[in-house]
Amino acid sequence: MAKVALIGASGAAGSRILKELSVRGHIVTGIARSPEKIAALPGVTRVKADVFDKDALAQALRGHDAVVSAVHFTASDAQTLVDAVRACGVKRYIVVGGAGSLEIAPGKRLLDQPDFPAAYKDEATKGAEFLDLLRHSVNDLDWTFISPSALFVPGERTAKFRLGKDQLLSTEAGSSISFEDFAIALVDELEKPSHIRQRFTVGY
Repeated sequence: MAKVALIGASGAAGSRILKELSVRGHIVTGIARSPEKIAALPGVTRVKADVFDKDALAQALRGHDAVVSAVHFTASDAQTLVDAVRACGVKRYIVVGGAGSLEIAPGKRLLDQPDFPAAYKDEATKGAEFLDLLRHSVNDLDWTFISPSALFVPGERTAKFRLGKDQLLSTEAGSSISFEDFAIALVDELEKPSHIRQRFTVGY
C-alpha cells in the first residue's frame, strides 16, 4: 500500500487511475481545481489545488510516497509541475504522457507526420516538450513517462495489453488503449517500478 498524490484526479485518465488505485487499496490524495468533481472512493481524500501555483501544489503533494500527474499538457506547465514535485520532497513521479512523441519509424515521431490531426497538435507538442524536459533536465527524481497509444479512449478493463518503449504500438485494427487498461499499467509501474527515468508505452 502506497500513499499517492494524484494531480488531475477528476479527468478522463485521472478518474480511471484514481479508481484503480482505490481498488488496489492505496491511499490517495486526489487533487483538482474543482475537487467536488473527484469521485468519492475508499481511501481517497479530495484536495483543491491550482497546478500553476507551485507552492500550493507542493504543499498538497508533501508527505506522499509517489506523485502521479494526469493533467493535460496545455492546461498546465511542465516546469512548474516538476518544481512542485522537487519542492515537496517526493522522489517518485509518474506522468501520464502523450502518444505524439512516440516513433512510427526510427527518428520519425507521430506528431511530425503530415496527417497528424491539427486539433491535437498543441497538446502533443507540449507533451513531447515535457518528455524532453524530464530526459535532459531531471535526474534528481525517479520519474516515469507513460505514453498511451494513438487512440486513448473510454473502454473496458481487460488487463490484456502490451508494453513498449519509444515506438507506437499498433495492430491491424489500429493503435489504441482504453483509459481503464492504461490505469492498470500505470499502477503496475507504481507498485513494481521497472521504468525509472524512462518512457514506456501501453497498447493493444
